Amino acid sequence: MGLKAVDLKHELIERALEAGFDDIRITTPDKISDAKRGLEYYLKQGRHGDMLWMAANSDRRGDPAILWPEVRSIIMLAMNYGPDTDPLCNLQEPSTGTISVYARGQDYHDILKKRLKRIAGWLYRESGNDVKVFVDTAPVMEKPLSQAAGLGWQGKHTNLVSRSFGSWLFLGSIFTTAEIEADSAEIDHCGNCRKCLDICPTDAFPKPYQLDSRRCISYLTIEHKGHIAREFRKPMGNRIYGCDDCLAICPWNKFARIAQETRFRSSARTNAPTLKDLLNLDEKNFRQLYSGSPIKRTGRDRFIRNVLIAAGNSDDPTLVHPVRNLLKDPSPLVRAMAVWAFDQLSDRTEFERLRKIYLPSESDPDVKREWLGN
Repeated sequence: MGLKAVDLKHELIERALEAGFDDIRITTPDKISDAKRGLEYYLKQGRHGDMLWMAANSDRRGDPAILWPEVRSIIMLAMNYGPDTDPLCNLQEPSTGTISVYARGQDYHDILKKRLKRIAGWLYRESGNDVKVFVDTAPVMEKPLSQAAGLGWQGKHTNLVSRSFGSWLFLGSIFTTAEIEADSAEIDHCGNCRKCLDICPTDAFPKPYQLDSRRCISYLTIEHKGHIAREFRKPMGNRIYGCDDCLAICPWNKFARIAQETRFRSSARTNAPTLKDLLNLDEKNFRQLYSGSPIKRTGRDRFIRNVLIAAGNSDDPTLVHPVRNLLKDPSPLVRAMAVWAFDQLSDRTEFERLRKIYLPSESDPDVKREWLGN
């Protein structure tokens, strides 16, 4: 015979903490109607950019009951990935690349999903209720659900903020047909602060609590598949995968803690890697270097596109040679950014000389435009 409802919730919390989660709260599927309206507005404005999957699944994303009509309770779990150094420090080292904290360790999807499945399996065996586990694997609005459950609140930068862990929480969810007592929602504690809005290098926030992903460096360096517009290249600095500025500046990080899960911590491949080394990565070496990392899913060409922009912003003359080598890369995406980076680093005479060599035989229109400076 299974546990009583109150005992079931208590045991669920204990098992989540034993599995390495730092917080667990519970909500119901009817608590994010405001988020649904916000999503509809976001999509109507086209602020999702290339992320067409958001529009394709918007009905299910906005209403958990459409995703799974039988769901009665949603268990939101959080795991801290707090860094051991200030993520903004490396922005002052232009010959190295800055990688978002979330991607400096092993892929969190794999780590969280295994632990979520363990807890969900116990819940199924103990209560007999059906369960489904999600970690970015379905159209689930984790941040609004986390606020409804009480894990934190969505700040003016639209990301989740916790009074106990600041900005640094990975989120996962267990949907279940079990009736479990819900927790109280968290309230907004941003007050008059707007540091996260003011620090954004590309002005990606039209208003507080609104994000235009098309201007966001995280989106541009990770999700965007094409060429990055010139207006964003200089503001990118040396950010080669993601951007933590709005997260790192949040005053609530005074309560943040260093991640206990060692696999979330940075390694040599992600802790300020030198741009010179990264510019020499071919497809094979890229896949080997970032095996088991979220970076791998972006692919070598888009990653090198980002690295070339960082190189162009570096004022480092030692990068001229590796950048020049990429002017003949098989990928048009890489060649185009190599042209721009070479233009930033080389003298005008050398740029004009190579333009006369490469431009006549170039077939890609985007690369041609870079050679022509437009």
